[in-house]
Amino acid sequence: MTDELPPPPDEARELPSPPAVARDVFTGDAWDRAQAFAELLAGPGVVRGLLGPREVSRIWDRHLLNCAVVAEAVPQEVRLVDIGSGAGLPGLVLAIVRPDITVTLLEPLLRRTVFLEECVNVLKLDNVEVLRGRAEELAGKREFDVASARAVAPLDRLLKWAMPLLREGGELIAMKGERAAEELAEAEPQLRACGARTAELVTVGRGKVEPPATLVRVVAGRAPESGRRRQRR
Repeated sequence: MTDELPPPPDEARELPSPPAVARDVFTGDAWDRAQAFAELLAGPGVVRGLLGPREVSRIWDRHLLNCAVVAEAVPQEVRLVDIGSGAGLPGLVLAIVRPDITVTLLEPLLRRTVFLEECVNVLKLDNVEVLRGRAEELAGKREFDVASARAVAPLDRLLKWAMPLLREGGELIAMKGERAAEELAEAEPQLRACGARTAELVTVGRGKVEPPATLVRVVAGRAPESGRRRQRR
């Protein structure tokens, strides 16, 4: 695999200039990597169908910045798994802005994992690994401190996938929009079933993105061992 992706067609290069606030969010080496990733999304990302052409004009505000501010909720030096990583949102962006964390991009579709691997090589990110597979397949094999997800599934279903991947006390950080509170309420039975310690809404990115990003943060506990007494009888 080479470190250079094929040049995108001209119509896929119409990427707007980054807003001024991007300089405050992507600092140091992250700035050059963020610009390079924006070009990858606008070019090969669109050509390969990972991002819609209409999203190119919103790559900075809706995608890169909106994902980068999630880092405010991520603890220091953790092992993070990004479930259903797709085009690397938010996992690859988090790896760019937070070199202190290790990121596993978990994605079942081959064409997406190929794109992610190429991005990791081009951006020269040594804190990222790309795994092709589903969360259910990884459960019991790997353990993480944090799981992130964006537009993957409703919260109740996401809990079933994420919680088995987390150590006790680990955190699921799910990017949610206007329905965040509603999804949290609807997921109450699943929160109890998976033994979650706490679940709350968190707002990040004030003054950096508009509107600020809404997250659902769930702290993992031990899942109730239901049925054990029944089995002993």
